[in-house]
Amino acid sequence: MSNAAELRRLVDKLWSYCDVLRDAGISAIDYVEQLSFLLFLKMADERQQNFMNPVQILPASLDISWDRLTKLDGVELEQEYRRILSELGKEPTNLGVVFRKAQNRIQEPALLRKLVVDLIGSENWSSIGGDLNGDAYEGLLQKSASDVKSGAGQYFTPRTLIHAMVEVMRPTPADTIVDPACGTGGFLLAAVEYLRANHSASITPEQRTELSEGRTVRGVELVDGTARLATMNMFLHGIGQATGDPVIDVHDALSTKPGRSASMVLANPPFGKKSSITVVGDDGRGEREDIAYNRQDFWVTTTNKQLNFVQHIASLLAIDGRAAVVVPDNVLFEGGAGEQIRRRLLKEYDVHTLLRLPTGIFYAGGVKANVLFFDRKQARPGQAWTDKLWVYDFRTGEHFTLKQRPLRDEHLAPFIEAFNAEDRSARVESERFKPYSYDELVARDKANLDITWLKDPSLTDADDGVPPEIIAQEIVEDLTAALAEFSAVADALVARAAEVANRG
Repeated sequence: MSNAAELRRLVDKLWSYCDVLRDAGISAIDYVEQLSFLLFLKMADERQQNFMNPVQILPASLDISWDRLTKLDGVELEQEYRRILSELGKEPTNLGVVFRKAQNRIQEPALLRKLVVDLIGSENWSSIGGDLNGDAYEGLLQKSASDVKSGAGQYFTPRTLIHAMVEVMRPTPADTIVDPACGTGGFLLAAVEYLRANHSASITPEQRTELSEGRTVRGVELVDGTARLATMNMFLHGIGQATGDPVIDVHDALSTKPGRSASMVLANPPFGKKSSITVVGDDGRGEREDIAYNRQDFWVTTTNKQLNFVQHIASLLAIDGRAAVVVPDNVLFEGGAGEQIRRRLLKEYDVHTLLRLPTGIFYAGGVKANVLFFDRKQARPGQAWTDKLWVYDFRTGEHFTLKQRPLRDEHLAPFIEAFNAEDRSARVESERFKPYSYDELVARDKANLDITWLKDPSLTDADDGVPPEIIAQEIVEDLTAALAEFSAVADALVARAAEVANRG
């Protein structure tokens, strides 16, 4: 059987139980989480039972046995499973990240037994091969992202977009690659795949060890459940040791100044306009919230999460470090703190490329986003680092949906070619790719980077062939985005009114 066929078999088999559990009230993302626990336990048992090279992964003191788990039934099975989850969640290693705050969401013991015996227990996962295991797991994550009710899609960046971003960023074995809002780990894994595909012959033994132990790439994730999915995803792809230091740190990336810098940042920070906290920047301002972050490395104070992530990533980069960050449109045009951040970024960093993304490619509806590329340089007072910002308009006239017309690699191939990662100074202007000088950018009202020049043919030509379902979806996305903006304004007004009332 070919690898592709075996991959489809594994994904279909693992997914086959999802509908059964959904009828029992378990969402797709919860199902993948429960599979993660059981798959980890089964693979750990296989490695420990390996006759030629046994490896003790699970602490012997915890007396965890997959064989015993398969022989239990009913309440005894449920109780033993809960004990295992609780004990492993206390470990200070990658084990602890996978099982941290883990709960058994399968309330029917008979269903749990079917997963243990018929699904996970019927395969020898170690013999299948790491790449297939990892790819099958990625396939499950992608399927779960389409479960709109669970909100799983907010943690899943389209893999086609990730691959294009990594392709133009060209990570090397010497890089330290960080994603401060890593979700299920898509950017980190794409960077690892790029390194393996392009640097396998030149990578040193020390660099190979650093890569496999999870020191070349690292992520930060706020949500425990998502961090465990990312850790499992990395583990199945051969990154990180079960008993080694966590590859994914579980905390709020915005809460503290980065302890270690990164030579490359790849990220799609969470959307949602208003943060639940306040970040106090070096302007000394603070706004009402229950928790305040004192980030003197930030330029301005704002409760806008995306603006704070831009500041965080700028601070996270080492000198000569480079970043590729997905940002919603409001980061490009918002006044106040947004304008101040854009002006500082343009002056102190080399903001060289902006990719305007089409709608319909994200699982979260109503998203209008871009990819902003910028590099950190040594300070040079009196002179701005940004020379030209090249804007690639991949939005105007492009129409995608998640099912009828999904985004594919070939759609972003022209951007990759135009980016010219080999020599950005040799870029060529085209209909969709235009440069804007620093002076032009800062002269724009509020240093607005939401730049358009193309005319959307669908607005003027009724016979352009765009299917009505795509047009309808775009209308829904526009209305959803507008509603989100109005909701954010309403939240801000309510917060401000409460603050005034408290002062009175």
